[in-house]
Amino acid sequence: MPNNSIDDIKARLDIVEVISSYIKLQKTGANYRAVCPFHTEKSPSFFVSPARQIWHCFGCGSGSTAFDFVMKIEGVEFGDALRILAQKAGVELKPFKPEFKELATERARLYEVSELACIFFQKQLGASSVGKEAKNYLLGRGISEDSIKEWRLGYSPDTWHGLIDFLVSRGCKKPEIEKAGLAIKKDDGGYYDRFRGRIIFPVFDLNSQIIGFGGRVFGEKAKGEVAKYINTPATILYDKSRTLYGLDKAKVEIRKKDFCILVEGYTDVIMSCQAGFKNVAAVSGTALTPLQLKILKRYTENLFTSFDMDLAGDSATKRGINMALGQGFNIKVIILPEGKDAADLIVKSVKSWEESIEKAKSILDFYFETTLKKFDKDKVDGKKQISKIILPIIKKISNKIEQTFWLQKLANEIQAKEEDLIIEMAKTKSEEDVLGLEPEEIINLPQKTRKELLEERLLVLILKNRKNLEKILPEDLDLLSEEVGKIVCFFQKAEDNESALKDLKKEDSEKLNYLSLKTEMLLELSQKDQDIDFCDCLREIKNMEVKSRLEAMSQELKTAEFQKDSKKVTLLLNQFRELIKKLSQN
Repeated sequence: MPNNSIDDIKARLDIVEVISSYIKLQKTGANYRAVCPFHTEKSPSFFVSPARQIWHCFGCGSGSTAFDFVMKIEGVEFGDALRILAQKAGVELKPFKPEFKELATERARLYEVSELACIFFQKQLGASSVGKEAKNYLLGRGISEDSIKEWRLGYSPDTWHGLIDFLVSRGCKKPEIEKAGLAIKKDDGGYYDRFRGRIIFPVFDLNSQIIGFGGRVFGEKAKGEVAKYINTPATILYDKSRTLYGLDKAKVEIRKKDFCILVEGYTDVIMSCQAGFKNVAAVSGTALTPLQLKILKRYTENLFTSFDMDLAGDSATKRGINMALGQGFNIKVIILPEGKDAADLIVKSVKSWEESIEKAKSILDFYFETTLKKFDKDKVDGKKQISKIILPIIKKISNKIEQTFWLQKLANEIQAKEEDLIIEMAKTKSEEDVLGLEPEEIINLPQKTRKELLEERLLVLILKNRKNLEKILPEDLDLLSEEVGKIVCFFQKAEDNESALKDLKKEDSEKLNYLSLKTEMLLELSQKDQDIDFCDCLREIKNMEVKSRLEAMSQELKTAEFQKDSKKVTLLLNQFRELIKKLSQN
């Protein structure tokens, strides 16, 4: 990829525009801030600098350019991030010409194969008598001509290699058609179409690129024993655990309205959008996953669910709800008439769907109402069943005040002591244990150590006011990490901060960039507060060193006492007292 193409993309795109298409940014002075999408935090520590065209999170340490942000948040390599940003910037990339060889990754090729397949399926809808039947089926379900075009719905002919033949004629190879999830390889080495005789729903990523397909039977075939839906298997493009159907079209409206309506299937999304409800996405046959929730959190913390809420046992829906509560989502349940889904209700009455959304109940209100109807709260067994269903939900509420409110409500309803319910709640398994999740699926990134954060703070305050260097004694340098100590020395040896920054830039330009950004965050802090802050940071670093020595000495004391070495015990006790005295003086 020629550098001028990359420079062209950088020139056309503003980093604030790029990042705000993924997460909510708030203006703060000359910069923007947000809750970091890469680790769990309550207070915003993610900052974007329009002037420097960089971003940095002071909580987890991530940061760099718009390209790095897209790579990280989309989970893609540089070539794919380049494709995404080129599309946003309106820069045309032609990955299969010789001069663009760097971009010709396997992912890029599979995107092209999937796009060609979608074009084929679209043309088949209405192209034959069976294709017309498929289109009439969609129209009969209430899906309009405009929606069919907008969502690029299609039809797969009931033949063994209609799609394969088309793709091969357009230069695709059979192994890559299989890798895109569109063909199945036979034992004899041949291939046949995965989707045959089905209505096709293309599945898009967040940038509206096709990553997979869903196929639905209709007509007489639907009366047989075949699966109602089949989907693209896991590929390098498609992972159902991180995909939400329709989110590419809904994300802007979700952010605008600050809530997302979650439905079960493709037609629910299409019909909702057609009726004017644009903030809708579908889980498409899977329960909510940690990765889906992580993606949704970029846009909102408010979810309205419109699918079967099975209260009994260890249902997938229930586990998904528990995870969402644990991640701090506010959840409401849309109550639908029995046996109906969102699409059915919209066809019957758009007004009814609107009213159902307006009357959505909070998840705990829904659980209380449903369980209290189902079980007798005056009987011991009923009390046990009610608490068994509701306590795990209450446990997942991250806000302790809200959690206490619902515990008190449950205690009042079943006439139990609140402290007894707390004990029972503690016995319930965490979601990680239930689902067997790896720790990294719950906690995204390791936090920096307290010492690392304090050292960064010291550097920021030195950048803000060079006089702070006078407060650092020679022996204090030994307490700092090698990297930070070296930076402090640059400043001490330099005549002014400007010349020090030149040396530092040669050593570590990235650290300079984000420390400069951090300096800008202190503009509203008074000089007096900055002086106090610097002294506090330095004092805490000193205390951390003393505490570390005390801990080590404690172990030495135990060993000396065990060995009955009285001289060493006396010596260590004296040193211990000196350190305690030093700690109290700091």
